[in-house]
Amino acid sequence: MLDKRIKAFVTLGTHIKEALLRKESEYEGLSKEQINLLLNIKQASFKNGWFTELSVRTALEGIVKMLQEKYLVDFISKYIHELSVLKGGKDVGIVMAGNIPAVGFHDMFCVLLSGNVMVAKMSSDDEVLLPAIAGLLISINPIFKDQIIFSKEPRSVYDAVIATGSNNSARYFEQYFGKYPNIIRKSRTSIAVINGKETAAQLKQFSKDIFTYFGLGCRNVSKIFLVGNVDVTWLIDALVKDAKNLDLSKYQNNLDYYRSVYLLNKVKFLDAGNFLLKEDKGLSSPLSVTFYEKVDSIAEVESFLQENKDSVQCVVGNCLDGALQFGEAQSPQVDDFADDIDTVKFLISLEK
Repeated sequence: MLDKRIKAFVTLGTHIKEALLRKESEYEGLSKEQINLLLNIKQASFKNGWFTELSVRTALEGIVKMLQEKYLVDFISKYIHELSVLKGGKDVGIVMAGNIPAVGFHDMFCVLLSGNVMVAKMSSDDEVLLPAIAGLLISINPIFKDQIIFSKEPRSVYDAVIATGSNNSARYFEQYFGKYPNIIRKSRTSIAVINGKETAAQLKQFSKDIFTYFGLGCRNVSKIFLVGNVDVTWLIDALVKDAKNLDLSKYQNNLDYYRSVYLLNKVKFLDAGNFLLKEDKGLSSPLSVTFYEKVDSIAEVESFLQENKDSVQCVVGNCLDGALQFGEAQSPQVDDFADDIDTVKFLISLEK
């Protein structure tokens, strides 16, 4: 059964890729489920103004990359013995976030891979993409039909719960779901470290880490540490060239708002046209604003990360051990678990 589930997910990635390669209305040769997925790309944009077609396609392309057989085989090899004997069949509630398109896919993947039943409470901000992907998966292998349940309201009884939301909603989750085995995720954001030795090519990629999904994801860089004598205007000149696809009115409204607030309150900031840079010791910057902080050494960044380890999702840069390369923050691998909590191990533990 595990082999069949793995094969189905590999095929799912192939079918999504095939659909994404088609131009508008060129549906010949596609299954009705693939066509439905393409139609729901536009539907997602209608329902949520932040979900531009580019953003949705970027998210789906990330899923395609994640489901490549070579990555899945390597990923599953870490759990092959436990997953092979796992009985599964437990009802695992997933409270989905809705900040970026199809953000709950990885949780769905882990629950279904483990043979458990996904009982998903969808966010109203992102309620059409995952059902469309699930329909495509079921068409590939009907064994998943009884493992996938979408619900508008949380159930009163689960075997386990995975819930993702803000710090405020996490308190509600802990109260409501605390009696079950659970993973409860809070707000996180990401940082970057710049030391002035970055190449133009690296900074071109870095713009993706900041601006993809308009900065709405936990993997978006909201704060930059400038190590040594890095000139922040040099960074602006490099980034502004690739601050593209930010002309969405909802984003521009945020930009205009914070520009006005800073001007009225005489707060110092740097205006790069499509985004603002503000020197600030805080971590989570407002939408359309990126914080930066000057430090003398990498050690100061390491100290900051230690103090804020529960609030940082990713670190980007080429001068800090373990950091992601520029441009990789928005391309998580299949083994990149949110909040560094291994979802598969959690699901395996339910039978112990």
